[in-house]
Amino acid sequence: MDGLSERVGEAWMTGQESVLANGPYAGRKLGEAWPQMPTEWRGTSLPRSGVFPVLTKFIFADDKLSVQVHPDDEYASKHEIAAGGVGKTEMWYALRSSAGAAVLAGLKNHVTREAFRKAIADGTAEECLEDVPLAAGEAIFIPAGTAHTIGPGLVLCEIQQHSDLTYRVYDYNRRDAEGRTRELHIDKALEVMRFGPQTCARLQPVCIERAGARESYLVSCPYFATEKWEFEAPISRSTSPERFELLIILEGFGRIAWGGHEVDYTRAQAWLLPAALGTYRLIPTSYTSLLRAYVPGNAMDYEGYFSERGIAKREWIRLIR
Repeated sequence: MDGLSERVGEAWMTGQESVLANGPYAGRKLGEAWPQMPTEWRGTSLPRSGVFPVLTKFIFADDKLSVQVHPDDEYASKHEIAAGGVGKTEMWYALRSSAGAAVLAGLKNHVTREAFRKAIADGTAEECLEDVPLAAGEAIFIPAGTAHTIGPGLVLCEIQQHSDLTYRVYDYNRRDAEGRTRELHIDKALEVMRFGPQTCARLQPVCIERAGARESYLVSCPYFATEKWEFEAPISRSTSPERFELLIILEGFGRIAWGGHEVDYTRAQAWLLPAALGTYRLIPTSYTSLLRAYVPGNAMDYEGYFSERGIAKREWIRLIR
């Protein structure tokens, strides 16, 4: 991150320790405020318990990250109760990408559990993963159980289940200032890792022009749905009483207006919009792009949602699969 004296690997936007900047909960940590937020904030589809369900981050990859995997909910609920008992499915959207930048995601077809364990011991674990080039503006979906690592030269926005459960299998034998290596979790990783057909994928969004904005539907799963909006003139949208929304500003400046209030927005901000907010306006002073994220309902909720936006049923079925 430019302008800082120390390297920053991650910036958590909606972590438990993230502080709300304005509104009735201004100055409070999200982890403290969320359990107290009423239905008007949370939405009717989310219970009044647990941690804030969607964790968003910016990741600044100057070097290779460790080769790792995350458990799913079933495994986490049985074996990781002390760590929250929640698995981790995630997606990455590339904000910046150097020439040749890529992620490694998903095991190659021929890789078996035994072959991967041997590759870890031999220091060749990353050779077992598929190389996925990722240019600025592209995104990839990483469901739980997917072996992966992020290569250098990428700035990513990560949207994920609110979990920090990570099983490292290889860390390139790196050592900290005291000469210590980071802990590996090979046995657990091999228990949760997906072998055979992989379900991770570079996303191919469905794009439409709607009410003044270009909307790209990136991914939807039980834990989060993500869209990208791009616009240069004011647009109006409305929240649903069922769910809160997150707007993560990627580029641009402007104002958010609702109910007689108006606040400036700028890039690298995350806005939490209450479910009961209703109609709001985004008034840009420059080209703006953002990611909208929320916790979706079941598949049947989507038929009307996508049909009124002109998206064919075959496309929305692909999006929610």
